[in-house]
Amino acid sequence: METSTSAEIKIFVERVVHAIVDYPDEVKCNLLESGTMVVVELSAHPSDIGKVIGREGRMAQSLRVLLTALATKLGKKAVLQILERKEDS
Repeated sequence: METSTSAEIKIFVERVVHAIVDYPDEVKCNLLESGTMVVVELSAHPSDIGKVIGREGRMAQSLRVLLTALATKLGKKAVLQILERKEDS
């Protein structure tokens, strides 16, 4: 069950990632919550993973900084995990 703060985190991550990918409908964001800790599992279309991670991991690091700032504001701790899916043949 998602709390309102978790839903806020999910909406934030989805909006940011939708803006940078070619296939926004393929973006999946799953939250795992335990106490004050929130793990955000993010997956996208295989061709968009590079955009989400960015050159030398800069985009992923920026997403993590923004996520940490939002979570801190909401009284939570958050971790972003970017999951890779295999491309369908």
